[in-house]
Amino acid sequence: MGTDSRAAGALLARASTLHLQTGNLLNWGRLRKKCPSTHSEELRDCIQKTLNEWSSQISPDLIREFPDVLECTVSHALEKINPDEREEMKVSAKLFIVGSNSSSSTRSAVDMACSVLGVAQLDSVIIASPPIEDGVNLSLEHLQPYWEELENLVQSKKIVAIGTSDLDKTQLEQLYQWAQVKPNSNQVNLASCCVMPPDLTAFAKKFDIQLLTHNDPKELLSEASFQEALQESIPDIEAQEWVPLWLLRYSVIVKSRGIIKSKGYILQAKRRGS
Repeated sequence: MGTDSRAAGALLARASTLHLQTGNLLNWGRLRKKCPSTHSEELRDCIQKTLNEWSSQISPDLIREFPDVLECTVSHALEKINPDEREEMKVSAKLFIVGSNSSSSTRSAVDMACSVLGVAQLDSVIIASPPIEDGVNLSLEHLQPYWEELENLVQSKKIVAIGTSDLDKTQLEQLYQWAQVKPNSNQVNLASCCVMPPDLTAFAKKFDIQLLTHNDPKELLSEASFQEALQESIPDIEAQEWVPLWLLRYSVIVKSRGIIKSKGYILQAKRRGS
């Protein structure tokens, strides 16, 4: 690992952007941790193993090039959807904004997911609530720039349906009244409420918004946990220079059978000051 790590460290020292793709986790075989206890643990494990696999396969050509954008992948796990089977699949994604205050992250995440999966369009994208300062309540103003970008992607036929996560009745109503493209779903974390709030249920029913459940933590990926994973995988690096901008988790489900055919993570990070 020493030489691999040094080569990876040298590349990361010169690059400004890191794109990390796990590929289809169902294709990971021996790499896969059998039973991660939480989504955060699974994600951290995926980041580290993707970095390890990538750094063990760095080609001499790549080291000579020193690319500005590094594509870090588990190559044997990459899997595009067969165009002949596209109509039989539902492609869904959840987008987590981590260290970016730029709504353009939304478009780059969706574009990258389409490219990775070999599709022109995602069937559904849910956006997790963007990060806000402690003690500040999420408001419509926080969501608006990201939602506008999602609306543009719906209008350009990159996404079919868009949804939200962890909005209460008041927040969902404000978004619904303001938005041009209405949310078609809202995820509720059952860890924070064992029963769906009646006012939220009534509002969702009235406006045909699907209420879904999830068990993602409030912060799936922090800057610190990403940097720790980076440092452990590639010790020869100034990990604190790297900031994760966004994370997208996708799943591909066979519609007729409800079976997961593919799932994975895509992440973009930037080097500070680059």
